[in-house]
Amino acid sequence: MLESLINPRKAERQPWEMFFVGSLYTVLSILLANWLFAGNPILREHVSIVIVFFVVMFSIPFMYYTIKLEEKKDLKIRTEGGILKEHGKALAAFMFLFFGFIVAFSAFFILLPDQASMNFKVQVETYCQINSYSDDQFNRCVDNSFTGKVSSNSNADFISKEFKIIFLNNVNVMLLSLFFSFFFGAGAIFILAWNASVIGAAMGVFSRELHILPLGFLRFMIHGIPEILAYFTAALAGGIIGTAVIRHHFEDGRFRKVLKDALTLILIAL
Repeated sequence: MLESLINPRKAERQPWEMFFVGSLYTVLSILLANWLFAGNPILREHVSIVIVFFVVMFSIPFMYYTIKLEEKKDLKIRTEGGILKEHGKALAAFMFLFFGFIVAFSAFFILLPDQASMNFKVQVETYCQINSYSDDQFNRCVDNSFTGKVSSNSNADFISKEFKIIFLNNVNVMLLSLFFSFFFGAGAIFILAWNASVIGAAMGVFSRELHILPLGFLRFMIHGIPEILAYFTAALAGGIIGTAVIRHHFEDGRFRKVLKDALTLILIAL
């Protein structure tokens, strides 16, 4: 029923609506995960992963049908510029969906601090693992993230890391988005929903310390917007190729046109 809330054609005409759809999916996922698992002392340890699972489950229909629509456009539109313009509409819808995810995640982290250690356990550990250099710093980062006493030692500056390391890590995530989308259709939404939950938790940690959510959003989205957009672009490329293969378009020469468009998208993502 929820997949009927929005369809790809409407989303591309009014992409900003996907922000509210993404927020709704996240809120429902958190509520469902807490309702089903929070009462069990063993299962509650996995609530943070279950939340991401529900977000993915809600989002798969929209992602899948959007990719199918974009593959059809590849076969109808003649010019590469026209195709990329149409793909831009789909990417805008994906990005607003993603913004809905992270704003809802960060809002829950800030507004319900007592439940943050359960709902964002793995996400905060991932955030601290990225930003910390020793076991002591990692443990202090995790503890401080939930208590709202983030120290400078637990929030190491990314600038101190080599550009090559950051770039190669992002390329690996981009390739995962490409392959997940190719082999599993809308599979890349898992990687993107997971990233949204980690970024949302990180924004929550930073914003709760300063009591200013927009500043936390700005801090992470300056580099986050082009980074996530690249992942969505690669996911769209993989999905387009996969859909063309399923429809056997490689048998009549149309596959070459689809492949050219997908390679262009991959280069843009890079």
